[in-house]
Amino acid sequence: MSRSATAVSLIGATEAQITPAAPAVGAPPQDGPLPEVQNAREMAPANARELSKLFFERLRDLEEGTREYQYARNTLIEMNLSLVQFAARRFRARVMGGGLDMDDVIQVGTIGLIKAIDRYDTERGVEFSTLALPYIIGEIKRYFRDTTWAVHVPRRLQELRTELAKAQEALTDVLGRAPTVKEVAAHLELTEDEVIDGLVAANGYTSGSLDTGAESDEQSTTNRTMRPLADRLGDVDPAMELFEDFHTLAPLLEQLDERDRLILQMRFGDEKTQAEIGTELGISQMQVSRLLSRTLARLRAGMLTV
Repeated sequence: MSRSATAVSLIGATEAQITPAAPAVGAPPQDGPLPEVQNAREMAPANARELSKLFFERLRDLEEGTREYQYARNTLIEMNLSLVQFAARRFRARVMGGGLDMDDVIQVGTIGLIKAIDRYDTERGVEFSTLALPYIIGEIKRYFRDTTWAVHVPRRLQELRTELAKAQEALTDVLGRAPTVKEVAAHLELTEDEVIDGLVAANGYTSGSLDTGAESDEQSTTNRTMRPLADRLGDVDPAMELFEDFHTLAPLLEQLDERDRLILQMRFGDEKTQAEIGTELGISQMQVSRLLSRTLARLRAGMLTV
């Protein structure tokens, strides 16, 4: 899967990207054919956002299984892959540290995107990105839960770990307390040694594990709390909030001058530091900081009037 499309590209799509499509089987004749979208993955958020609205409206009325239905659905996937790429980049450190493949994470996240597309209802008045991101992140979280092990553990023991967890939960509900090894063994019809092997294997799910407690960034150094990483993966990320703002404020982005848009692209699209941006533009890091603050304040203020 290509990763060339930038998650927050601010470069507008050209008119050549959108051309009228030939009439398709199953299309409502009174509405005319959907436009043919070229290079959908590289489309800027402003264009993708507006075209997605059109495609969602038409998708709702099209008959599932028809050629135009499949075209509309596939195009929506292509136009919104930047959401998957952005969400996947939030997990870059865990991917690299766990020896995983970012392409696999993107493919898993795309499953969440497809689920969001199939469930999206335009009449609810909610931005698609607001609905899609939780689905995408949920699929990625599930992928990490299934694949993150600190050491190599035989698949049989990995499966046993899952069975043990379910058994412990069920017995705790019945007994009103944590079950003993003997009780778990009897429940699963295993030997006590097999249960112990499974519990030992569970300890392999630690170093890179999503079950491992991590200090919450929201707590002070004198009042830290430990939360499982699996619970934290769905937390609101300020950068992700900003990304959603970009989709919501797409029309306002087009009103910015070229330098402000370039700085936003370099900072949030290319993930460059303020110092790096200043060097490339020939201005100080402080000037970059002021320009960013001014531009973001303008965008946020604009959202209040939308």
